Amino acid sequence: FQLKSENKKTIWNTEEVPEGSEFDDTWDPREKPEYVISFKQHVGTEDVFFGMTGKDPSTACCEDIVIKIKLPETKYSDITLDIQDKVLDLRTPKKKLLLHLPYPVNSKEGRARFLSEEEILEVTLRVSRKLDFINFS
Repeated sequence: FQLKSENKKTIWNTEEVPEGSEFDDTWDPREKPEYVISFKQHVGTEDVFFGMTGKDPSTACCEDIVIKIKLPETKYSDITLDIQDKVLDLRTPKKKLLLHLPYPVNSKEGRARFLSEEEILEVTLRVSRKLDFINFS
């Protein structure tokens, strides 16, 4: 099976290149910071006590991804954060993190806060699933 390209000189099709590969840089000497990925659910009493909505503790029922990134000796003004639908790209003068996310996210609806006392950047992203309106409404 061979895809026909518009330009005969191209060696691959744009659909073959994974999202976020433009951020990959194997020659960048900056170290990768420590990070933790957590999942968050919004539950009420109908979920906890009665199990009425059908939610379970799995990541398939979570609405948010929370990523905590340790950035020692970093100021808030030094942080550059770019979030795509499947990729988080963080850069500071000393650290660089290219993270392919476990689920697609809504890159427009996210929030980040820098906890300066703990030197942690906390990024919360809304998971974007095609069938969420059916499963969890």
